[in-house]
Amino acid sequence: MRISLLLLTGLMLLPAALFADGEADNHPDTVRRIPRLGIEVPEEDQAALKAGLAKLQTEIDQLKRSKDAQVQRLLPDVTILYRAVHDALEYQEFFKPAEIKFAYEHLEMGMQRAAQLKAGKPQWVTQTGLVVRGFVSKIDGTDQPYGVIVPESYDFSAHRNHRVDVWLHGRGETVSENGFLKQRRTSRGNYTPRDTIVLHPYGRYCNAFKFAGEIDVLESLDSVKQNYLVDEDRISIRGFSMGGAGCWQMAVHYSDLWFAANPGAGFSETKEFLRVFQNEILKPMPWEKKLWGMYDCTGYARNLSQVPTVAYSGEIDRQKQAADIMAEACLLEGLELTHIIGPQTAHKIHPDSAKIVDDRLYALEKIGRNNVPLRIDFTTYTLKYNRMKWLTVDALQNHWERTDVTALVRPDQTQRAIEVATENVDAFSLNFGPGQLPIEGPSQIEIRILNGSDTNVIPVLPSTDRSLKVSLIRDLSTDVWRIKSQPDIASGSNNLAKKHNLQGPIDDALMDSFLFVRPTGKSSHAKVDAWVNSELNRAIESWRRHFRGYARVKNDTDVTAEDIANHNLILWGTPESNLLIKEVVLQLPLDWNKSSVSAGDKKYSAVDHALIAVYPNPKNREKYVVLNSSFTYREFAYLNNARQVPMLPDWAIIDLKTPPGTVWPGKVVAADFFDEKWQLKSK
Repeated sequence: MRISLLLLTGLMLLPAALFADGEADNHPDTVRRIPRLGIEVPEEDQAALKAGLAKLQTEIDQLKRSKDAQVQRLLPDVTILYRAVHDALEYQEFFKPAEIKFAYEHLEMGMQRAAQLKAGKPQWVTQTGLVVRGFVSKIDGTDQPYGVIVPESYDFSAHRNHRVDVWLHGRGETVSENGFLKQRRTSRGNYTPRDTIVLHPYGRYCNAFKFAGEIDVLESLDSVKQNYLVDEDRISIRGFSMGGAGCWQMAVHYSDLWFAANPGAGFSETKEFLRVFQNEILKPMPWEKKLWGMYDCTGYARNLSQVPTVAYSGEIDRQKQAADIMAEACLLEGLELTHIIGPQTAHKIHPDSAKIVDDRLYALEKIGRNNVPLRIDFTTYTLKYNRMKWLTVDALQNHWERTDVTALVRPDQTQRAIEVATENVDAFSLNFGPGQLPIEGPSQIEIRILNGSDTNVIPVLPSTDRSLKVSLIRDLSTDVWRIKSQPDIASGSNNLAKKHNLQGPIDDALMDSFLFVRPTGKSSHAKVDAWVNSELNRAIESWRRHFRGYARVKNDTDVTAEDIANHNLILWGTPESNLLIKEVVLQLPLDWNKSSVSAGDKKYSAVDHALIAVYPNPKNREKYVVLNSSFTYREFAYLNNARQVPMLPDWAIIDLKTPPGTVWPGKVVAADFFDEKWQLKSK
């Protein structure tokens, strides 16, 4: 009893941040800061760290002027060390005294790498064991870190490709870049399979590897492919806790990338997880419920038929719920989830179970990824995730509704056909690279598109290099499928349509290169201007704190043709205060003028209402333009990763008489998605 009382007293004295996700985090009016402010750094250390940063910055500036391609390619391996220390000092993100010591270590390592790079002898690029590296993110141009474990068996003089395991880390509200780099220099993590490169993405901090975190995983993997010899057919996705949640979503959304998936604990959808884990009963707006279709993995369970999956849970872990609900979803798709359970184990990996999981992945490694399966079963809810192996969905009938495709190759000489059954699809493509077409020999191949009780038969001829690339479209007037002709896919305003990476919602614009555009004018309504300025400042700070980058910001008068060509433009202001909004709003199926904001028959006073929207940029139809919004979830969602989902659809009108809060930017009085042609939906 005495030990229990001492333990209880000790737990009561621990920082509140360690009790993340409890019921105290269910109140939007009392949201704690994430990450919490760190400790005060002694003045002596502040001075020494600033001096060290200045010295390293001088070296970096010299390296930036170099015309040596190797220097420019490897420079992020130096700058990540500078930025980790700079940001921890600048934004009070040293969370314990030991982290100040880490900062000195990182400055020393940065100076060593800079000197080696200047001399043309970067030693870390041929280092085995634990290595920290970096890349420049396409999203905001910032240097992002990752850790890699290079096996001792790796021979830099040989040309042998290696298996790669992508390991996604758990939730850590105080894992700054400084802390992450220290972890990746000293900890080998849960699994280090033999002869395997293990990649540890930072994932833009603590977002369950969604949004910019999702792109971070893909970009860090690309960086590993550039720096090491990687077997493209033997890359797995793995993770535990928050990393398990990230693994689920990367497995179902990018099933064709991996030879295996190994999610552990975490969460796999929003509603039931928050009910079980958080005791939170959700009452979503209609568009919110639809937007769960972006990241709720249960709706994509069918895609696990394309990637061998070995789930793990502790028997008495509350987060076992993630695999249990995925198992139920798999059963509905005719699949039985392989689920390894650690006996009487809470939220950790049981050693016996770890061996079972490893043995299964070794067996799957021998087989590798199947790039050209004879059958594809694919489900999506959005063109954001539109590809599986040799199948690509190009157009939907209705976004955020379940979309299914079953495609089957019949290679027998008496059949010579590819059968495709679709639901909620208006266009798709088949793409077999050279030598990949499983149907051999001359003579035509039939593409049979099953359309209810009807079958459309479209003959095609195979290429002599055993490839096939064809795109098909459904004629909306006749409901008959045909091969796409060039005018069908021409760009231009007359055939504006939702397509991959240009399908919304608002949050999607911040998953690629973006630019915040600040207004230089004023509107007729002071309340609206004050709201715009407040939301812009919040967006800049939130991007740095929660997606660990620096948002590019320009005045509307300074935006160039190059900016329009290269970035999604996030425009802040009104048609009066922002020159670009004035031009863009004329092209929208919405109206915003001095007196009113309106969408169809919904009309509101411009004195105290503002418009939020995403739309293809009229000046560059390959990029987005967004009005008055960064990523749409707010501070309340930071408290639990399962809440971090899109909160607004393609457009919304905000009543500013209700102040912005931790959930909404004001009162949402009207909101909806645009249709597949980027027009207002008809009633």
